[in-house]
Amino acid sequence: MALRRKLKQEPRRGTPADLLVVGLGNPGNQYEGTRHNIGVEVVHELVERYGGKLKTSREAAHTDELRVGKHRVAVAFPQTFMNRSGESVRLLMRRYGIEDLERLVVVHDELDLEPGRFKVKVGGGLAGHNGLKSIRDHVHSTDFVRLRIGVGKAPGRMQGADWVLKRPGKEDRQLLDEIVETAADAAEMLLVEPAVAVMNRFNT
Repeated sequence: MALRRKLKQEPRRGTPADLLVVGLGNPGNQYEGTRHNIGVEVVHELVERYGGKLKTSREAAHTDELRVGKHRVAVAFPQTFMNRSGESVRLLMRRYGIEDLERLVVVHDELDLEPGRFKVKVGGGLAGHNGLKSIRDHVHSTDFVRLRIGVGKAPGRMQGADWVLKRPGKEDRQLLDEIVETAADAAEMLLVEPAVAVMNRFNT
């Protein structure tokens, strides 16, 4: 019987990483800086902190491996577009030897949280997020860790899909810049603390 947080996989390539951090978003300059790409900004923050550089990989993603103290952290930005993120994540998990789903950290925008709000979550509902749904469909579970960055609900009659593809205004942008750093801090803490401890630290 499969364990709750274990995922049966094909043989991996290379040495297992201690953590795989995936920032969700859409590839292309036209999506850079939009609300939907806020997860990618966290990956870039980690890369900048540890002197890395994202490179094109066979797993349909831009990736790097960072050395954080004694730990190896794989970071990735899938290039499959948001609603097909799971295709890349499945391949990345095999490449980096990620079997425990609490070692998979997905960073994404969250309509249900106001701008400037940040929460850590393991499993549970996906709130209609197409990137998360694609990952669930490919790893056959929702038991991965999520770093949820609030972007707020669309105003008036605007559709959520249109809202997240827009760039935030100056005030929201300042709030999001701060949360990007906070989310990167949370990812670092997951290297040394269980997810429940990280939730207690950042969700209060």
